[in-house]
Amino acid sequence: MDKWKKLVVHIGAYPAALGKWLAVGGLIGGIGGIIGSVFHIGVNYATQVRLAHPWVLYLLPVLGVIIAGLYRVTKVEGKDTNAVIESVHFGKNVPVLLVPVIFVSTVLTHLGGGSAGREGAALQIGGGIGHTTGRLLHLGEKDLPLATLCGMSAVFSALFGTPLTAAVFAMEVISVGVFYYAGLIPCLTAALVGYLVSLMMKVPPTRFTVADPGLDAWTMVLVILLAIGCAVVSILFCRGLQETGRRAARLLPNPFIRAFVGGVLVIGLTLLVGTTDYNGAGMEVVGRAIGGEIGGWAWLLKLLFTAVTIGFGFKGGEVVPSFFVGACFGCVLGGFLGLPAGFGAAIGLVAVFCGAVNCPIASVFLSIELFGTGDLLYFAMACAISYLLSGYCGLYSSQTILYSKMRAEFINIHTNENEDKNG
Repeated sequence: MDKWKKLVVHIGAYPAALGKWLAVGGLIGGIGGIIGSVFHIGVNYATQVRLAHPWVLYLLPVLGVIIAGLYRVTKVEGKDTNAVIESVHFGKNVPVLLVPVIFVSTVLTHLGGGSAGREGAALQIGGGIGHTTGRLLHLGEKDLPLATLCGMSAVFSALFGTPLTAAVFAMEVISVGVFYYAGLIPCLTAALVGYLVSLMMKVPPTRFTVADPGLDAWTMVLVILLAIGCAVVSILFCRGLQETGRRAARLLPNPFIRAFVGGVLVIGLTLLVGTTDYNGAGMEVVGRAIGGEIGGWAWLLKLLFTAVTIGFGFKGGEVVPSFFVGACFGCVLGGFLGLPAGFGAAIGLVAVFCGAVNCPIASVFLSIELFGTGDLLYFAMACAISYLLSGYCGLYSSQTILYSKMRAEFINIHTNENEDKNG
């Protein structure tokens, strides 16, 4: 009798878990979808105000001081996307105040013309929402990390309109080499609900149209060459942001002075280049690159603007700038190699993103959701090469790389950590 009772309990645990995570994922997805959509609307409104009133750019140093003050008053200094990753790794708390502070700080950064994206805030806002909701629901210590991943998936999905990428990215970005399969149902549910909520709130999904070059061997060779270049650019992007941040903190340890100086530098750079293309997120420039209309050193200038903005204490994200850098670089190098410039931009966008975040599976899904299925093999090959050649470099220092990129070997190091394992 006890044997049958245990069997019934064992079998019943699966539908119970399904119902539980559909409910939890749906709840967190709904909350994340609403807040993510409001955040998207807020950033867009701030951008429109800046474009309508160019003089707002000159307020950037003051806005930087306000941002530093917000972090000081709320005692969340030093808390960023790494804190969310550590919450999943080690069960650490994500401060509740991080959600409103990163929300407001990112909007202020975009209002003043700082070069930053939105997804860094999305991961922090989503992680904070998921973690807090999980605690309110009294989820256990094994379930709380999944709730955090749900929040990350929901807000990322609401912002970009890429639910599959959002769910896979949240599960893949934490530990390279280990995929959080237990998060499939909760993260997919949260991402889908967040996406549907964003559509209801009139947030348009990010989509591009790219001409399909057709699958052939020579085009694949050119894509491989482009992917090698993108891997190098992804390393430059990550190192540029990190080194700028370290040097700025060393030279200007006071965060208020550092933010003020950073704002002045962004103003100076903007006046020097004579265009506002490099202020804000720059998704419109990404669209132009995919249309084959970008040339020169736009990718390097965006890297410089973003390094100064993020490195000196302004808030936002690095993923959209990586889209910008990758698309512009791919447009230029792809055109030089003989690829259609727009197609090269699409490959560059996905490959640089992959090299920067070490998430090849999410990057392949990103190519599907942004550009359609098309010749998926080109994007898959570009992601694989960029992932390998970017080494152990990455945007998030708390990201753990558990397995070597070159052999079936357990290494367990953090991104950007010096190691002598030769792979």
